[in-house]
Amino acid sequence: MCVPGWLPCTQTVRHGSKAVTRHRKPMHFLKQKLMAVTEFIPPRPSPPERCIVPQASRTQEHESGLVVILRREVEQLFQDNKMILVAQNNAITAEDMLLLRHKLHRLNVTVKFYPNQVMRLYLSGSKFQNLAPLFIAQNVLLVSKEPKVKEVLRCLRTTPQMVLLGGCIEDTLLSLQGVHSYSRLPSLAILQGQVVSGLTLMTSQTAALLHRHPTHLSALLQQYVKQQAEGSSDGSTQAQQAASA
Repeated sequence: MCVPGWLPCTQTVRHGSKAVTRHRKPMHFLKQKLMAVTEFIPPRPSPPERCIVPQASRTQEHESGLVVILRREVEQLFQDNKMILVAQNNAITAEDMLLLRHKLHRLNVTVKFYPNQVMRLYLSGSKFQNLAPLFIAQNVLLVSKEPKVKEVLRCLRTTPQMVLLGGCIEDTLLSLQGVHSYSRLPSLAILQGQVVSGLTLMTSQTAALLHRHPTHLSALLQQYVKQQAEGSSDGSTQAQQAASA
């Protein structure tokens, strides 16, 4: 007897084989070629006109008074100093920076900080414009009235946070490799001494060559006169012996 409101569980069971599905027949390769050749390729949309036509250059903004003062200071800096090296500051601590400045101050090398905007404004209209790409991140200028590249490189070896990028030495732009090559050159005093010694050697050799021929000629003449004198004395002696006999 079924209880009112209760239904028995039903389950559908399928008997027999699985349903047969039709597999699509692969397309013939000639038809594939024909479909590939006749396939419609929509044209690429043309770029908007604002991307093709360059925008009108903006008028140069008026420089502030501080920028003008810093620009004049940078210009005077390049005129009064023979060595200006550009280094990148990679998160150096204040204590390490103080120690580096103290070491460089002993070598009469000054550490200068200028905004990149000021440096690019000055370099863009000067003969040092190839230095402008170096001023991107936090940069430091190492300035000296005399080129002391070897000493500066020795100080920077102990401070890896300061990476040397290049510089200007005696109005000549140098890359990092050029700065290292310049540091291996001998000092000016040594070069002057070598030039003076070379010139002295050349003049002494020239003087020796000029005096050699007259000296040799005089020695030959003296030897000839001596031989003539000995020959005449021998001839007179033989004549006297013949006369006495």
